[in-house]
Amino acid sequence: MKILFIGFGNVAKEMARIFMKKDLYPALDISPEVIGIFTGRHGGLENKEGIDLNSVLKELEQTNRLTPDESKLSPLTPLEAAKNLDYDVLVELSALSIEGKGEPAASHVRAALRRGKSVASANKGPVSFSYGELRDLAEMNGALYLFESAVMDGAPVFNFCSRCMKGAAVRGFSGILNGTTNFILSHMEKGGSMEDGIRIAQEAGIAEADPSMDIDGWDPAAKAAALANVLMGADITPLEVEREGIRAITPKMAQDALRRGTRLKLICRGSRDGNKVRTSVRVEEIKKDDIFCLISHYGSAVRIESDLMHPNTIVQECPDLLDTAYGVIEDLITIGDHLNRCKD
Repeated sequence: MKILFIGFGNVAKEMARIFMKKDLYPALDISPEVIGIFTGRHGGLENKEGIDLNSVLKELEQTNRLTPDESKLSPLTPLEAAKNLDYDVLVELSALSIEGKGEPAASHVRAALRRGKSVASANKGPVSFSYGELRDLAEMNGALYLFESAVMDGAPVFNFCSRCMKGAAVRGFSGILNGTTNFILSHMEKGGSMEDGIRIAQEAGIAEADPSMDIDGWDPAAKAAALANVLMGADITPLEVEREGIRAITPKMAQDALRRGTRLKLICRGSRDGNKVRTSVRVEEIKKDDIFCLISHYGSAVRIESDLMHPNTIVQECPDLLDTAYGVIEDLITIGDHLNRCKD
């Protein structure tokens, strides 16, 4: 399987480490060959014979460059690479852009699908802004567009609904879908400040240098839009999600809730209202008999409601890069099975 990476941050690096240590994971049935790595900051590399991932990882760690010889950098842009290089699967891992309405990631995905190339992505931008179009492009061109790691860091949310709930219609969902804000709220319950909570999350590699996407609720809004679009057939964007973050919450508010036997949580919700799907992200006071009350630190959870089953809740305890990387790799395995069927 020839793979083109667009975006080579922490998740892509973790995937590369897994690829290089496949002997540690005996059940991992995948034979990847990375023929391109393209980034917005470091330029791009291409090699039709396969890129030495170990050398790239060492160079990034030591010099923050893809290669010590800049003459070896590709003249192509990421979009040109998606349009022109010879690969089987695009792994799109560039950063979420709300202001750009999912771009340039959506254009990368679009370019691959138009060529009949399948896509595995952890980027919630394209699925929250352009899902309907990309889904139809994939179907039209015999490709797959998969994105399990876009919500809950690789926990099988989309796969659960598509594989284990066949014939059931999703009527709604609710959940804690942002680990950073959940950690900060847990920290504030102990009297810590929001600023300290952000700093600790950043040092742990969970929060970005600019935490506003989390604090102001944009990241969970994108996840809510993605769930609504994929699971409920909505056609909305994060800009249409009723959104509030945790910026107005104080340690006193979090501690007062604890004294009342409840906890403050940033909750995403989606529900049907006639032919429309309404979504929201807001701080709610959760009672102690609700499973969401038990989700602490960087944990997350989502509850799926359908017409043929009682609610099912998926809980993920303190995920890290391994979880997110595995979610993308699981999508690659599914795509590999698809490619093999197409050859038969």
